[in-house]
Amino acid sequence: MDSELELIAALAAGVGLAAASGFRVFVPLFAVGLAMRTGWVDAGAEWAWAAEPASLTILGIAVIAEIGAYFVPWLDNALDALATPAAVVAGTVLTALMLGDAPAALQWALAVVAGGGTAGLVQTGSVLVRGASLGTTGGLGNPLVALGELVMSALVTALAIVAPFLAVGLVLVAAALWLRRRRRTA
Repeated sequence: MDSELELIAALAAGVGLAAASGFRVFVPLFAVGLAMRTGWVDAGAEWAWAAEPASLTILGIAVIAEIGAYFVPWLDNALDALATPAAVVAGTVLTALMLGDAPAALQWALAVVAGGGTAGLVQTGSVLVRGASLGTTGGLGNPLVALGELVMSALVTALAIVAPFLAVGLVLVAAALWLRRRRRTA
């Protein structure tokens, strides 16, 4: 990294992408691959695999399958057993990718703690919201929750790529609103 500001911006982008992967695992991975392919993101040669046609095809299929599965009320809750660790891995990888030029020890320490941690927290929040929806609506509200998660994943992903500080701000505002609402209902 050339400067501390570039490092902070790369970390913000990584954390934004990690948060997005907490909502949907494959949406940010696919979007970053497309962004790399089109030149919006330069992550270096070691991450070039993410922009390869075969990777984009596999990730595109995974996005479609994941989106469809989350609209099935019983399947969405079952997927959480797989999605939670997958989100942590995706958040770690995406943060490391965005920090590509940082020294390796710093890159991976930040990726694990900030990226993996953020993805895990967002995914845990999603699990709790879906569980509450299941308990209060018998699963009928879960497709609406799935739509909200998809929108947040896509929005935060796009912001993380073009305006990383806004992405982090959006995630922080959403988390604050969610915590405030939980306190009122507790």
